[in-house]
Amino acid sequence: MLSESITDDTPMTVSRAFLNGVIKILPLCFAVLPWGLLAGSMAIQAGLSTAQAIGMSALVFAGAAQLMTLGLVMAGTPALTIIISVFLITTQHYLYALYLREDISKQPLKHRLLLGFLLTDELFAVSIKKQQHYIYYLLGAGSCFYLCWVLFSICGVLLASSVPNLDQYHLDFSIVATFIAIVIPFIKNINTLVGVLVSVLLTLVFLSLGIKSAAILAGVIGMLTATCLQNLRERVA
Repeated sequence: MLSESITDDTPMTVSRAFLNGVIKILPLCFAVLPWGLLAGSMAIQAGLSTAQAIGMSALVFAGAAQLMTLGLVMAGTPALTIIISVFLITTQHYLYALYLREDISKQPLKHRLLLGFLLTDELFAVSIKKQQHYIYYLLGAGSCFYLCWVLFSICGVLLASSVPNLDQYHLDFSIVATFIAIVIPFIKNINTLVGVLVSVLLTLVFLSLGIKSAAILAGVIGMLTATCLQNLRERVA
């Protein structure tokens, strides 16, 4: 069991695991640079002060949720609707936590709480390859991504006054590019490929129909499709 192997706290080994996490997530850190700039800029456009804009990135630390929240605030959406929308768009974190639970549950509470705060789509993407001192590997990756996100957001806040309307430069495409980079390594069999394709196609269909929870609904249907296909292939075999 991996969780049982995370007991030898030799400084050099722990440091190496932490550094491995930092190195592993660096490409994804740079990938969200436009995303962070956009989040910082939009926060200023939404009427937040410099301190509030930076604080939002530092405390909320959820790129897609931040951008959606800011967009809804600028549109004058009621607070309850914003809260429900943020809850729905971040529900995948419960699945991430369940996946990591077996290896993390025996760790000190402070480590589990910190990892819970740092858990993102990007961190989950690099969490698949487990290793010795797994918790330190995850904390290294998560801490690096967090610092980069806050730094990029600060740059966006500073650019908001000199380069207004950053959202018109289509920086939000980095969101799509980042998630493509995250998803592709997980496509290792036909079942997963079909599930991904179904999710993408249904997302486009639902968006054209004006369904607000298009991505979430399409994702659930895609996962069910992949599961059903796997069960069907096992029965046939």
